[in-house]
Amino acid sequence: MKEPRAAVVPAPTSAPLPAAPAADGAAESLAEKAYRLIEEKIVTLDLKPGAMLSEFALSRMLGIGRTPVREALHRLGREGLVTVLPRRGILVAGLDVREQLQMLEVRREIERLMARKSAERATDEEREAFRRLAADMMACADAGDDIGFMRLDHQFNNLLVRASRNVFLTKSIALMAGLSRRFWFMHNQRHSDICTTAARHAAVARAIARADSDSAARHSDKLMDHIKSITLKALDW
Repeated sequence: MKEPRAAVVPAPTSAPLPAAPAADGAAESLAEKAYRLIEEKIVTLDLKPGAMLSEFALSRMLGIGRTPVREALHRLGREGLVTVLPRRGILVAGLDVREQLQMLEVRREIERLMARKSAERATDEEREAFRRLAADMMACADAGDDIGFMRLDHQFNNLLVRASRNVFLTKSIALMAGLSRRFWFMHNQRHSDICTTAARHAAVARAIARADSDSAARHSDKLMDHIKSITLKALDW
């Protein structure tokens, strides 16, 4: 898929949808806040692939100092959502369908293991959180609320990381989560897919809540099968 020509992105003239607060309610640093806000704008295509970003413009748009914004951009660079171009600026990474397919080969194994370990290791509070997420995801699907679903998916990913209690899984999935959510969001804009994707996520969440590790792993594979199918369709974009 061809990447759009790079363009400098100023602060939006219209008020964007407000980003969700930190999922766990804990106090977050300015760098974490900047990361959360910029990541959501990239994932939901408010900042489009190929756009050239400016620390100054982002700082003004978010009302956050340039140092936290710079830290957030470097983190996004490590996760593959932006590319730092020395003396030129920050480029929002393009979308490459074939790279997405390669990533899915790895992501499938990691997601399955995370689902299994979360089902085995989650606390009672975390299991209840998975139950709530399943219900909330289906409610977003019923309402056609793709932004709300993306925020819940981010919470789902964070909860899965926490409940699996494996630092190496955490580091591995961090390289894929944002790229995967952005790809799905673009697909959903073209071919409404929220109902199926929400149902697949909810099935994983419910299995974890039941402490059924085998079912969690099976439903994780079904989720990855679905994501692979929509990625293959994107070869025709």
